[in-house]
Amino acid sequence: MQSVEKELWKGAVIPATIVGLIGLLIVGLTRGSAGILGGLVAQVIVLGFFAVHLIISKISRNLDPIRTMVLAMFSYFLKVIILGVILVIMIKTTDQASLDRRSFGAVAIAITLAWLAGEIRAFLKLELHLPLPKKE
Repeated sequence: MQSVEKELWKGAVIPATIVGLIGLLIVGLTRGSAGILGGLVAQVIVLGFFAVHLIISKISRNLDPIRTMVLAMFSYFLKVIILGVILVIMIKTTDQASLDRRSFGAVAIAITLAWLAGEIRAFLKLELHLPLPKKE
């Protein structure tokens, strides 16, 4: 039997990658090489951040709920800070002609939606058996 995280990964990465490639094609045709670069950066960031989420889920599988919540909140906080730093670096070090920011945003949103839809679909297909509380 495969792990839940592996099933969620497979269910999410395929639609996210397909949407990312379609997004790259669209921004490449409409915005040129700057659009492609923006789309590629978006794809790397979004897929990386969601992969970290699944890794944290696997690590925290056997932890108690409080530690799991602390680990999840720490990872979310850290990802927000890292994303902010990446965006500031992008704005400060690149110009609009070399990295199209609208393409970055559009592709990032599209990949995020595809990932979440794929992950939800994969989760609903899992047959998880949760223990029921004992009757007293």
